[in-house]
Amino acid sequence: MLLGAVLVLLLLGGAAPASAHAGLRGADPEDGSVLESAPRYVTLTFTESVGLLEDSFRVYSPENRRVSLGEPQHADGASDTARIDLPDGLAEGTYTVAWRVISADSHPASGAFSFSIGKPSPTAPAVPAEQVEHPVTKSLYDTGRHLAYIAAALLVGTAAFVALCRPPDPAPLRTPLLTGWWTLLTATVALLVLRAPYETGTAPATAFDASAFARTLTGRPGIALLTRLVLLLLTAAALLWLSRRPAPEPDRTPRAHLAAGAALSVGLALTWAAAEHASAGIQVPLAMTSSVLHLLAMACWLGGLTALFLTLRRTRTPPPVATVARFSRLAFASVTVLVVTGVYQSWRGLGSWAALTETSYGRTLTVKLVVTALLLAAAGLSRHWTARLAAAKAPVAVEERVPQLVGAAGAGPETKPGAGKPRTEEPGSGEPEAGPGDRPRPPADEPDRHRRALRLSALVEVAVGIVVLLVTSVLTGTLPARAEAAAAETAGTAPVAGLPGASTVTIPYDVGTPGGKGRVQITLDPGRVGENGVQAVVFGADGGLTIVPELRLSFTLAAKDIGPVDARLTDRGGYWATSDLNLPLEGTWTMKATVRVTELDQVSASRKVRIAR
Repeated sequence: MLLGAVLVLLLLGGAAPASAHAGLRGADPEDGSVLESAPRYVTLTFTESVGLLEDSFRVYSPENRRVSLGEPQHADGASDTARIDLPDGLAEGTYTVAWRVISADSHPASGAFSFSIGKPSPTAPAVPAEQVEHPVTKSLYDTGRHLAYIAAALLVGTAAFVALCRPPDPAPLRTPLLTGWWTLLTATVALLVLRAPYETGTAPATAFDASAFARTLTGRPGIALLTRLVLLLLTAAALLWLSRRPAPEPDRTPRAHLAAGAALSVGLALTWAAAEHASAGIQVPLAMTSSVLHLLAMACWLGGLTALFLTLRRTRTPPPVATVARFSRLAFASVTVLVVTGVYQSWRGLGSWAALTETSYGRTLTVKLVVTALLLAAAGLSRHWTARLAAAKAPVAVEERVPQLVGAAGAGPETKPGAGKPRTEEPGSGEPEAGPGDRPRPPADEPDRHRRALRLSALVEVAVGIVVLLVTSVLTGTLPARAEAAAAETAGTAPVAGLPGASTVTIPYDVGTPGGKGRVQITLDPGRVGENGVQAVVFGADGGLTIVPELRLSFTLAAKDIGPVDARLTDRGGYWATSDLNLPLEGTWTMKATVRVTELDQVSASRKVRIAR
């Protein structure tokens, strides 16, 4: 630990700035620029390659009306750029560009900037509320990431314990092995389904959009998750094949089994490294190698600890000392790898000592270091009890003595063949107590006492290890301090005035039949005069999402005798939406929703909505 602290000090002292999330490096037109004529397109250049969404660009006119745009694309095929063509005939004034892309490390990045044509608008619109991500989607996605880390440690660590520590009775370890596999499979499927709404910052119901899901499968994070699913299926096939073969010799694991397990474990670890911080920024090959080793070492240590605890607790006969000693060596090697790779990753993510207290990444890393120090202390205690258990089980040499015959001639010790020759006894074997000249033997129950103490310390390690895994999961989803510093130096990455926010309206309905109550949540973007996007989600009587055969939405402005204007909603697979609703005038519109819950039952309900310029 002291060596690690010195290395951190030396490395951080000479750190140079770098980036790991996508930061906006430049924009054409530039932020705040005033152009003589309307540009043909808007081009953004980022610090790393980015993925584009269907709605990566939103451009608003000086009147806060959304400008009709085409499909975003990379400029000249460069993966670190994003471009959108602008329509002809743009009027004079200030335009606002809002953008949202997916960084190479799978995290969404967004921002906004403005430019003017001819001259700036005389008054700037009010700054709207920033909409970055949907809280429910983020909570579900983060939960899936936490469970995936814990499951990977349980799966890989248990398999490593069986293969390398060779417990004589691996039957109690089938449950954690299957639990780890099923949990990782479920979490991976959930992450894959939630990936599209996580990227776009929308509600979980948008995960049922077939086009958005198809786009997810072509992006780097989606490909990584798909690869993880394939590797999990191969792992299941391998485990099933091994379960039907004769058990190998207890003192060795076939090299072919070790090679197959190592390949699958490295492949699983790569699915994390290829879609998170290690895949972007400086020294990508070295960073990905470090990330894979860090994850595998963590799994072997913490997952192996769980396997050791279950072995000590659930086996009918105590495991041999050799099994515990093998895990002790495995844990020591894992901790060594964790220290080395952790120092490198800390240097790569921080960049300076000040970042430890001044950034979210640094504060989260500090928490992880503190909890890891507690984990190392618990590991040291476990290693102490392992050594005590090995010493208590070691054979003890006892010198056999024969009593003298009182009154015999010569009064010397009686001898016989083998007298005085050392013999070997196991502690607690039930032999008579040693004489005054013998070495003291440990109490018969001492190995059991040491084993109970080792079991308790292993349980503490497992509990603290779970906390470490959760903090690690949070850390991988936090913007690294280096990237945060680079983004702060880049102009045009913060939201600006002129970007309208979406408005949400909820309309309750009741068709008068059992289970016929619910509500429709409708989102208007931007909720102003001109072109608007609409998303509508239907909730049932139990508050959960529900599927209805039909949902119609219309708008009427009675004061101007306009309407009803049909929004022309289409079913997007779990929610209803349109992107081209045109509301031409400001005022208080009547929004009417018609919900058909069955072939025969439908109901209409209305709400007033204010549409401003």
